[in-house]
Amino acid sequence: MEIIHRKKIWFAISAIIILTALLFAAIGGVNTGIDFTGGTIMEFDFHQQVSVNEVRQVTDSFDTDASINFIGADQEQVQIRTIVDLNHQERMDVFGQFQERYGIVENDFLRAEQFGPTIGQEIQNRAYLSILIAAIGMLIYITFRFELSFGLAAIVALIHDILIVVSVFIIFRIPINSPFVAAMLTVLGYSINDTIVVFDRIRENRKLMKKFDFISLTTESIQQTLKRSIYTSVTTLVTIVALYILGVPMIKDFALPLIAGIISGTYSSIFIASPVWVMIKERSKDPNKTFSKA
Repeated sequence: MEIIHRKKIWFAISAIIILTALLFAAIGGVNTGIDFTGGTIMEFDFHQQVSVNEVRQVTDSFDTDASINFIGADQEQVQIRTIVDLNHQERMDVFGQFQERYGIVENDFLRAEQFGPTIGQEIQNRAYLSILIAAIGMLIYITFRFELSFGLAAIVALIHDILIVVSVFIIFRIPINSPFVAAMLTVLGYSINDTIVVFDRIRENRKLMKKFDFISLTTESIQQTLKRSIYTSVTTLVTIVALYILGVPMIKDFALPLIAGIISGTYSSIFIASPVWVMIKERSKDPNKTFSKA
């Protein structure tokens, strides 16, 4: 298994995905949800269960990317979230279309609320701050638990995972919203766990192996943890995919970035974090030198 020797290939795969996303963003922009851009939220009570496609026949007339969620125990109430800033008259026009279709009355218009771009910017800033604090906390912990080189490699892997998941959302024009941010924080925790498993085995093997070089040490450690990482990821993915397939739209908004993040996190712990750690160690030592047991 030549994972470390082929690090340029792994780095190139990630770079291609990220650069492709940058190209898509430059051409079509980033599809951000109401949480970041501002917009309008409307809630209606239909007194009957309707399908998403039926609701979209109305919402597509003003926003083809509107988010539709069913709320309440009986799933007869619908919440529509759109990045289009609808004034009072426009909201009443939407309500009028639903009145004609479902015979609802004025009291069935439960709620209407507008979010300005200022609120969206505040949510965005808090999202960046949350991820930054999480990354710094992880760096401090890993440096204390292992050593600085492990911490730096882990942070590179975390940044990689964030960029890959965001890239997937940009390429496939999936809205980025508050559930996405919550999912990303979950992904960071999952990714660092996979990475620590590999790093912990590297540290153990450094004590057990009488002679080693960093490449062979890391390769041996990856081989010993590879099955565990794959089995754990597949088991988790089965559950998250089931949530995505069977869940309501709001659950899907949370599950989708988790799916992309788990795949990326498993990949980065093996093909990104470990090679980066080797690169850091080799830059501080003679790469041709064989090291005795630590």
